[in-house]
Amino acid sequence: MDAATVQKLRDKMPVCQNWAYFDHAAVAPLPLPAQAAITEWATDVANNGDANWSRWRKRVEEVRKLAAERIGAERSELAIIRNTTEGIGLIAEGLDWQPGDNVIVPTGEFPSNLLPWWNLQSRGVELRLLPTTNDQFELDELDQLIDDRTGLVSLSWVGFATGWRHDLQEIADLAHQRGSLLFVDAIQGLGVLELDLRNTPVDFLAADGHKWMLGPEGAGVLFIRNNRLNELRPLGLGWNSVNNAGNYDAPNFELRSSAARYEGGTYNMAGIHAFGASLEFLARFDISQISQRLADVTTQLCQHLEQAGFSIASSRTPTQTSGIVSVEVPGIDLKALVAKCKEAGVVVNARQGRLRLSPHIYTSEEDIACLVECLTKN
Repeated sequence: MDAATVQKLRDKMPVCQNWAYFDHAAVAPLPLPAQAAITEWATDVANNGDANWSRWRKRVEEVRKLAAERIGAERSELAIIRNTTEGIGLIAEGLDWQPGDNVIVPTGEFPSNLLPWWNLQSRGVELRLLPTTNDQFELDELDQLIDDRTGLVSLSWVGFATGWRHDLQEIADLAHQRGSLLFVDAIQGLGVLELDLRNTPVDFLAADGHKWMLGPEGAGVLFIRNNRLNELRPLGLGWNSVNNAGNYDAPNFELRSSAARYEGGTYNMAGIHAFGASLEFLARFDISQISQRLADVTTQLCQHLEQAGFSIASSRTPTQTSGIVSVEVPGIDLKALVAKCKEAGVVVNARQGRLRLSPHIYTSEEDIACLVECLTKN
């Protein structure tokens, strides 16, 4: 992206007026279109109640279409959910586990991709932890851990601590060759890294939009490959789960033949509308353009940090990078450092004993300079 394009992006990000923002791996700031979408919904509901409800309900389907197109999924394969945790729980509790089965999860996963699988021990399912170092593991180590009772492997596409990006194709191929399913927590990559689910055969995937997709909290997607839908026990059912949704006087039990059967009740209309606006904001660019721009930003960031004497813990191999840059800062109180940066107008975070920096495609050279100055100033 050229400088003029980046500036146009920055003009739509009010956060740039106040902060050098390096914390998209936690919660992203909203672009102006998403802010306007929330305001539009709130104004309409304040003035009109449910008179225009059907308009907002239609918007749910538009957002589903936007998200499906972005990741190469069928619309029937996407449920609109509140957050990644909800999606993980629906799969964990929906599969037909039998006592003696096992599930494999790498160590170092975010708690939301550990606790739901751990909870299955009450149903006689063994949790097997795959050892990792800095979010990484060897494929043959996973192969050795899988056996004929392994029902599923669950992992993050991108590690939340160091930003290591896994090769989903080779992991899916291995899992399927061994008769297991694959679940992917995609929240740290979806929106800025290339993924085409027509060609990458993961079985289930979840991500909410409040990180790299620049959406609000409370709106995201759950992908269930069409041929896996009926292998799951339906959960969270309500009036909106069936084919005659809205016919409250004569309910039936004909479940929707799509992932939307998991959208049992009332939608987070404001959040979904804003999520759609954020998706449209990013959809002006091909995902390859976004991915390349983010790679350029993180490369520039790492170069400046290394010149200032810092050591980068994250991999810089192109196929393994993401938007997360993990930095070694030995002997420094990370909590105090994060606070110091905030006082200087720079938003950063810390994970697993390192400084975690997560810029976005609108991050500028000036933002990086502000960060480095803050980190090196006594």
